[in-house]
Amino acid sequence: MSDNSLYPGLNLGETHSAAHDQAETTVFGFWVFVMSDLIIFGILFACYASYLDPVGLAGGPGPADLFDITSVAIQTALLLLGGVAYGGVSLVVKYEHGHRRLIAWLLVCAALGAGFLFFEVRDFIEQAGKGGVPQASGWLSSYWTLVGLHGIHVFSGIVWIMAMVAQIAVRGIDDVVKVRLSMLGVFWHFLDLIWVAIFSFVFLVPLS
Repeated sequence: MSDNSLYPGLNLGETHSAAHDQAETTVFGFWVFVMSDLIIFGILFACYASYLDPVGLAGGPGPADLFDITSVAIQTALLLLGGVAYGGVSLVVKYEHGHRRLIAWLLVCAALGAGFLFFEVRDFIEQAGKGGVPQASGWLSSYWTLVGLHGIHVFSGIVWIMAMVAQIAVRGIDDVVKVRLSMLGVFWHFLDLIWVAIFSFVFLVPLS
């Protein structure tokens, strides 16, 4: 494959030969697939915005009653640190520093993602205890759907990470594993971007 056809940022490097070439098409194709997921989130953001008024609240609890901004800040820090940790995964793969270090970085990512989910689920439980259940209003339905769907994505990412740990333990870091880790990286960083939008628009704007 000529250098003119490479997608910047997706290549593993010419020293990875077949994996380098395969990642150019496979990972880019997966990125396009992830963009279809972005459309779903875009629709949910639009629904959330349409309900963020007194009519949408339907007399039920609102952001000021339910949001714990300290907990949300902790969730944000954990998820963004998980994205930084995945940079370690990418560097280990690219510069071939060994499977033990690679598994360690993956487990760090999974632990940070699990910490994020712990605080998010705790917030949901506390909000439900205050009457902030999905059926209470259109705003709450849109809030639970948007934030909950992102949480499901994070859980799926953790499952994917653990599956990759198992694959690395069984087959080592071969070309297939390298490409799959590159795809996982696109997905994991995509979750960071969506959460930044959720943090800014869902949690900060209503309280400003």
